[in-house]
Amino acid sequence: MANSPHPLLFAPVARRLQADGHDVLVTARDNAQTVALTLERWPDAEIFGAESPPTRAAKVVSLGRRMAELRRWAAAARPDVALSHNSYAQIVTAKSLRLRVVTAMDFEHQPANHLAFRLADVVLLPEALPARLVRRQGARSRKVRHYPGLKEELYLADFQPDDTVEEGLGMRRDPESALVVARTPPSRAAYHQFDSPIFEAALRRVCSQADVACVVLPRHAEQREAISALGLRNCVVADRAVDSRSLMSRADLVLGAGGTMTREAALLGVPTYSLFAGRAPAVDDWLIREGLLRRLERAEDLPRVRRRSDHGSALAQLAQRGGKILETFVDATLARH
Repeated sequence: MANSPHPLLFAPVARRLQADGHDVLVTARDNAQTVALTLERWPDAEIFGAESPPTRAAKVVSLGRRMAELRRWAAAARPDVALSHNSYAQIVTAKSLRLRVVTAMDFEHQPANHLAFRLADVVLLPEALPARLVRRQGARSRKVRHYPGLKEELYLADFQPDDTVEEGLGMRRDPESALVVARTPPSRAAYHQFDSPIFEAALRRVCSQADVACVVLPRHAEQREAISALGLRNCVVADRAVDSRSLMSRADLVLGAGGTMTREAALLGVPTYSLFAGRAPAVDDWLIREGLLRRLERAEDLPRVRRRSDHGSALAQLAQRGGKILETFVDATLARH
């Protein structure tokens, strides 16, 4: 588990593998909210490595240290297969121990795909991401398996919203006010080296609306401090891991400057705007074509936020689609064709 979405994604996969009689060992990297979300599901998970440091040289040193720790652990634990969503330290370590490697990925503009795809034995891709876009990165047709829909549908399929999530944030929202959820940019990620000035402008715009309550879900401490310093009214900045799916399922608008949470919100049927400053992935383009996502170029283009009446209507459809994706992940992990 190298990033915050990974515990959510792999929880149903792990449950299915364990139900079939297999042992599942979980490791996690202390990055963003990954450890908190991992330990909620696997209290005995092993933690290796920390958040990515700012400079490229420091990133390399940090990665090398984590791989050394993982190698010592894996040499003792002796797993048969390494499964991840492009966890590069895990993939390199697994290949050095001659383990079978299965990786999933849904973002064709990630530079490290060149390493992960070439080392992996199986590469899982959403159907919305054509193999031709990643073939030069090492995702040859013999190792690619496509799954229907998007990876977010796998774990949204058995999602049950927690109606107390707002109380856990200390919110006392007026029943008539609209709820906006905003996710900050992935500022430390290798694939996101761009400022996102529109994010602050969009926050200011929605928070200026008197009948709106806004919750910001930051990735890192410096983002939390910067947004808190803006002094925006009607704005809560989360200071710990939050059940974001439950929160977004109650939202009337989601502003997503990253990837996974933006797609989750769109699939949940919430009016969602992407503020991502990098090159748009094929999966986002698919959501836009389906009418589930909009791209925001200027904060001034945001409409007035209004309460919506269709909360929860998309969950039944998600439950039907997620099972097929789960089967693909499990079959790939167990080398079943």
